[in-house]
Amino acid sequence: MEHRPTSSAYIWLDTEFTSLEFEQAALLQISIVLTDTSLQRLAEPASDLNLCIRLEPGTQVSPWVRENLPELIQKCRGDEAVPMEGLDERLCGYLERHIGPAGDEISSRPVIAGSSVHADYYLLRRLLPGFIGRCHYRLLDVTAIKLQWVDFASGPEMDKENPEVLRAHFPEAVVSGGPAVHDAYYDVQASIAELAYYRNRFFRASESDAGVDEPDG
Repeated sequence: MEHRPTSSAYIWLDTEFTSLEFEQAALLQISIVLTDTSLQRLAEPASDLNLCIRLEPGTQVSPWVRENLPELIQKCRGDEAVPMEGLDERLCGYLERHIGPAGDEISSRPVIAGSSVHADYYLLRRLLPGFIGRCHYRLLDVTAIKLQWVDFASGPEMDKENPEVLRAHFPEAVVSGGPAVHDAYYDVQASIAELAYYRNRFFRASESDAGVDEPDG
């Protein structure tokens, strides 16, 4: 049977924010990589988005974030940080350039993808409603697939903290050196690699068990 993808594109997305209290949290970093449903890039790596968001004076930052993301906080207070004002329009323009105009049909809109991406989606519905409004209501959560692979198939997790393993499953990744802990750009590329890893193992194993695509003889 011919494979016909129903999604127009995947918007791979990861964020860092000031707190897990999503109703009050502010955005610190957003990273986006665009692929088709076969996990091939729709834009060159130079076009990936990896933005530090300006941390306005007086913004509350949780103790965990202060302890674990000091370099990111410093960047968010530096000259390279971008303001929240205008960010929604900037992201909508980014999608239009690389994917095309927003479609009237829900089925033609790109799907937001990532690991535990429901948390990012929840936050961005409040902060970037225009961007979220251009996307499908469905989410592709790699963590859900990982849980099934580990809990149901008893398979080993991908070592996403190993850049060489990451590149093996997503050759177009932009990573160097060791893993960047709690860095949205590293994590978003790791999510793409993870899905490739689980697709290659979980779904092909399922097809084999069902007698699909088995060789003759």
